[in-house]
Amino acid sequence: MFLLCRDPLGPRVDPHFAPTAAALRDLGVPYALIDHDALCAGDAEAAVRRVPEGTAWYRGWMVTVAQYRALAEALAARGCVLNTTPDAYATAHELPGWYATFAELTPTTRFNLDVPEGRYIVKDHVKSRKHEPEAFFAARRAELPAVAATFLARQGEDLAGGLVVRDFEDLTGPETRVWWLDGRPIAVTAHPDTPGSHARPPLDAVASAVAALPARFVTTDLARRADGEWRVIEVGDGQVSDFPSGTGIRDLLAALAG
Repeated sequence: MFLLCRDPLGPRVDPHFAPTAAALRDLGVPYALIDHDALCAGDAEAAVRRVPEGTAWYRGWMVTVAQYRALAEALAARGCVLNTTPDAYATAHELPGWYATFAELTPTTRFNLDVPEGRYIVKDHVKSRKHEPEAFFAARRAELPAVAATFLARQGEDLAGGLVVRDFEDLTGPETRVWWLDGRPIAVTAHPDTPGSHARPPLDAVASAVAALPARFVTTDLARRADGEWRVIEVGDGQVSDFPSGTGIRDLLAALAG
C-alpha cells in the first residue's frame, strides 16, 4: 500500500501526486490518502483517520523527522506499519545522518563557521537556498558570516536541524537522481530542477555507500565535477524525493510494490 497526500480542497489525491495515483491504479496497487495539513498542524491521528491496516510506503510532501515519527505512531495505532522506520527516515533525510557514510564521495562538510580560507555554500540539514546566491554562496571565508546570517534569517522557522557549511566544488552539467531500494538502483532520472536532462554516472562507489546506510528507500543526487569526477551532492529519503516531470513513475512504483 502507498500513502499519498490528499488535496487540501477536497477528498481526492493532491494534484501533484495524481500521476502516482494513476500509475498505482494501473498496477492494481492500493493507496490511501493522508491529510498533510493536519499532520503539519500536529494532529497525526486526524491525518491518518482513513488509512486501513497493512504495510505502506509514504509518497508525499516533505515532513520533518518529528512529524514523520508522529505519522508512524498514529499509523501503528491503526495497524499500519511504514516500510521506512522513523530512524531510517532521519538517517536519509538529514545530512548528519548520512554524511559520514558518504564522506569520501561528497563535498567536505562542517557544522560551524570555523573554516579555512576557501569558497563555501551554506544550507541546513535538509535544504539550501541555492537560487538565492546571497543566502547560499560565499566566495571567500570573510563573506561566510553574512551569507550564513542571511540564510538563517530567510529560513526562519523552516530551518531544519542547523547550519551546514560545505566546500564549494565546480560542477558541470545537470544533476542525476538515482533511486535505490535495499541497496539496489531501481531508477535513474533527471533531477526535478532539470527534467529531461541527465547523464548516467558510474554507481559502484555510490552503491557501496548506499548499502552501508541503514535506510531502505533512498535517493542520491550526483553531479560531475569539473575534473570529471562524479560527486554525491545530496542524499534523501525516497518517499519525499520529488520525481521529475515528464518521466513515467510506473516502474519505480512497481519495484517498491514488489
